[in-house]
Amino acid sequence: MAEAVYLLCAATSVGCAVLLFKGYRSSRTRLLFWASLCFLGLAINNVMLFIDLILLPDIDLFWWRTTPALAGMLILLYGVIWESR
Repeated sequence: MAEAVYLLCAATSVGCAVLLFKGYRSSRTRLLFWASLCFLGLAINNVMLFIDLILLPDIDLFWWRTTPALAGMLILLYGVIWESR
């Protein structure tokens, strides 16, 4: 059951990233671009979580799976600060 949840979270994150990027392409609102990059990082995080906990349970990939999520959040934070100026 956990496998399905991890994969559904990854699919949802990819879907959000795609929809946000489509919105950015049509409206050229830069905050949508930053948000799409954030969700891309979260999607990579979710895929890495699946790999870490399901496919390779004996190998600790904590830092490898946390780094894309942190990068995505930092990109979104940068975008919010940049757009508020």
